[in-house]
Amino acid sequence: MLRFPSGRILSRASRLFAIALMTLGAFSSDIGRASAADEPVYPTFGSIERLDPDLDRLIPPNAVLEKLAEGYDWSEGPAWDKKNGYLLFSDVPMNTVFKFKPGSTVSVFLKPSGYTGTTPRNGEPGSNGLVFDPQGRLVLCQHGDRRVARLEADGTFRTLADRFEGKRFNSPNDAAYKSNGDLYFTDPPYGLLGDQHEIGKELDFNGVYRLSKDGKLSLLTKEMTFPNGIAFSPDEKTLYVANSDPKLAIWKAFPVREDGSLGPGRVFKDVTELGKKRKGLPDGMKVDSQGNLFASGPGGILVIDSEGNHLGTILTGEATANCGWGGDGSTLYITADMYLARIKLKTKGDDF
Repeated sequence: MLRFPSGRILSRASRLFAIALMTLGAFSSDIGRASAADEPVYPTFGSIERLDPDLDRLIPPNAVLEKLAEGYDWSEGPAWDKKNGYLLFSDVPMNTVFKFKPGSTVSVFLKPSGYTGTTPRNGEPGSNGLVFDPQGRLVLCQHGDRRVARLEADGTFRTLADRFEGKRFNSPNDAAYKSNGDLYFTDPPYGLLGDQHEIGKELDFNGVYRLSKDGKLSLLTKEMTFPNGIAFSPDEKTLYVANSDPKLAIWKAFPVREDGSLGPGRVFKDVTELGKKRKGLPDGMKVDSQGNLFASGPGGILVIDSEGNHLGTILTGEATANCGWGGDGSTLYITADMYLARIKLKTKGDDF
């Protein structure tokens, strides 16, 4: 994911120190104390912008956004491990996957997460989007290694896809599994080095791909300038893809054909003008069981119904990268720049 300026003044050393404090459980006094069996009382921040009365059936009137942890360079890719009951999320510049278990503190789960080379590099080398496959194994979009890989039981990575027609991917960014086991993913250039993310680029486009369960890779579309977040509608007949381009900040909706390929896409929602007023661009997203999109974009997490109506926004005050369902499916975890946050909803994720 492309990082956005947040306007804050915080050194990398300060962020590392903040993470270390939370990892050790040194919560500040305004978080409060709780018994070992309960979670701490977390500070709240942000607000809910309600543009349509229909939002009330999705987000309770008394809902608050909880700040669970902070101090990250660019938090991304929240994914809930249903078997073990914890959340994983990426810090892309820090090349690390962190773990948050409710009732506990944040800890390092995996490092390196996206770049396993030995030559030091800057930029966005770590994992970005995270997803669990149908067997419950962690699959990572790895910027630095320019591949989609699976974490094996012995701690090694197995490459699932790293090239198209012999040319290396740019930097796989986000992914979604179809119920039949096919993996759909996006490949913008944000993990590459250079002012325009051009160093080492081998493909002359930024694509959306499908990796079938039998290992066959196919290019679905290369018509989007910066394809980013990706998600299916509950019936899997529509694939939504975010375009993180300030000149064309949109989500597109593609019909999914029986063979898994895509039909002609249409603009589902255009927030280019809104992006001129608020931090953030279309990025990661999730869909609830009713077909509503919870999509990171200008201002925070935009809630958009299946007809493209903008019902409201979970305003974070920061450029917001992604979100993911957790717990019983009604908790939405949010990665917003340096923060990990969550909010309790009335609705549930489409895969819970």
